[in-house]
Amino acid sequence: MPVYAYKAMDMDSTPAAGTIIADTPRQARDTLRERGLAITQISQIEESRKRTVLLHRSRRSSGEVVALVRELATLLHAGIPLLNALQTLTRQHRGRFHAVVQQLTDHVAAGLSLADAMERLGDHFDEMSISIVRVGENTGSLETALKRLADFKEKAHRLRSRITTALIYPAVVCLIGVAVSIFLMTYVVPNLLSTLQQSGKDLPTVTRAVKGISDLLLHWWWLMLLAAAGIVAGATAILRTEQGRRTADRLLLKVPILGELIRKENTSRMAVVLEALLRSGLPFVTALQITRQTVRNRIYQEALVEYEHAVTAGRDVAAPLEASGVFSPMVIQMLAVGQQAGQLEDMLQQLAEAFEQQVATAAARLTAVLEPLLIVLLAVMVGFIAFATILPILEASNVL
Repeated sequence: MPVYAYKAMDMDSTPAAGTIIADTPRQARDTLRERGLAITQISQIEESRKRTVLLHRSRRSSGEVVALVRELATLLHAGIPLLNALQTLTRQHRGRFHAVVQQLTDHVAAGLSLADAMERLGDHFDEMSISIVRVGENTGSLETALKRLADFKEKAHRLRSRITTALIYPAVVCLIGVAVSIFLMTYVVPNLLSTLQQSGKDLPTVTRAVKGISDLLLHWWWLMLLAAAGIVAGATAILRTEQGRRTADRLLLKVPILGELIRKENTSRMAVVLEALLRSGLPFVTALQITRQTVRNRIYQEALVEYEHAVTAGRDVAAPLEASGVFSPMVIQMLAVGQQAGQLEDMLQQLAEAFEQQVATAAARLTAVLEPLLIVLLAVMVGFIAFATILPILEASNVL
């Protein structure tokens, strides 16, 4: 459906601008007039620009989506009809996300269900959200479905925040270390050693090695950048293949501490998503297929495929889960017992709560190990450069 960009004036003569989805420019004008806007300019967005706009919108804040779902559930609980609730939220939200809420309102006003409207805005609402809302609409429990969706989104956001927080400090330390080393090797070392070279004295072996690296950075930096770009491009190409991604995911699971964190994070994500979908009324197979898409590690995805095959075939689920090698005995036992007793949702809830805390502990442990390790590596690297630079000065002064 075409997307139109418009500029207009509202009832208070305040300039307004945005985008609207409509079949024709006339329909777009009529819709904008119904909102009380006086159109000053309207034009259809070209296909290439539309992709850019959608890509820009896809970089959304998950907090805005959670807030929208939570507020919509609250308004529905108060007895406000869906369309009126969406119109209220359209007036409330500001910034770039306002256009998303407005388009959602337009689709519902045009006769689409909320799930179908969200599906039209797939850059902002994932398949799991759409499925939960669709089940809620079909069963007449949209308010409950939205509340569960908001609860899940908040849990997922907390989980991502813990992982991100654990990796921020090591990333900053590595960046600082690389920046300091490049500065020393390209500015400090050449200036200090130029005078010593003019004296004609032989430089120590350590100093010659550092000077060689410095010269390489100064004169062949473009070649090193090309090599780095080639390595990155090659690694990206390999990771885009199924076998390459699968091998990388399996290797990551074997990395000390980090592998433990990845295991717990994927298990927690699997439990949280599957529990939310099953409690929303989705069939088990559909819920498991959606859950498999939200789990990032290929090895876990394959394990969930075997889990699905075992359940649909009526076989014991413990054997395929154990054969995957990614689930702990506790997880396998709880899933097997929950499946047999018909209490899988309760078991998944317990798993989600337990592993949410374990993810926090594993993230803290990773940070605790990496902090001193990176600091020591940074100190050794800078100290080595400093020692290689000072050593010929000391020898020239007959201190050594």
